[in-house]
Amino acid sequence: MAAEPAKVDPMYQFTIEPLFGSANWEIAGFNIAFTNSAMWMLITTVVLGIFVWGGMKRELVPGRWQMAVETFTGFVENMLEANIGKAGRKYVPYVFSLFMFILFANILGLLPLGIFGLHPFTFTSHFTVTGILAAISFSIVLIVGFWKHGFHFFSLFVPHGTPLPMIPAIFLIELVSFAVRPFSLALRLFVAMMAGHVLLEVLSSFVIDGTNAGAHWGLLVGVPSFVLMVGICALEILVAGIQAYVFALLTSLYINDAENLH
Repeated sequence: MAAEPAKVDPMYQFTIEPLFGSANWEIAGFNIAFTNSAMWMLITTVVLGIFVWGGMKRELVPGRWQMAVETFTGFVENMLEANIGKAGRKYVPYVFSLFMFILFANILGLLPLGIFGLHPFTFTSHFTVTGILAAISFSIVLIVGFWKHGFHFFSLFVPHGTPLPMIPAIFLIELVSFAVRPFSLALRLFVAMMAGHVLLEVLSSFVIDGTNAGAHWGLLVGVPSFVLMVGICALEILVAGIQAYVFALLTSLYINDAENLH
């Protein structure tokens, strides 16, 4: 009996699987399995920690490593100062960590080969992860807003000069718009990373199927699909950086609303 041709499942790459036999680990009835998603979060944290540690040498003539860290730090600091002002400097540690964590996670998820036999996993392609990151940023906005302005923070939902009869409707519209910010922030990153990886997986199936179908179909379908895959991979690296920047930029803009409320 002839073996069935291998099939590529585009969604399999997003499957969360327990590692080290932790599938049945529980505390108070809650499953606490250590998954491949958690592993790659840990790997990303370690890699980011090493990257930052290597740039903290404070040499008089900075090397490439130190220059790279200082460049990213200066980039985030300039972004915050442009959007928030001088008060934005105190948010540099958080926004820098957020930006670099997402950037490293996106890039590590594009590795062609695994680490210690562990297949690369892009955990930013899961809404639960991006949702938590967005919720943390949104919580900071709320804390800063109420800490600095008290209940006057609600004036954010009533633009200056709004006619009195329009205030209830405008307040409700602005409140809903404000409330969906963390959802849209998380959804943007989640969709961008998932879509790119699904497209790469679909193209890889074209390459495999075209090659298995013979030389003719390999040249007609496999080769163009492979070339397109290379181009998409390059685009995905660009998207990885852009999405990290957009997440950090929108976070700084939301913090500005709370910091510089008028």
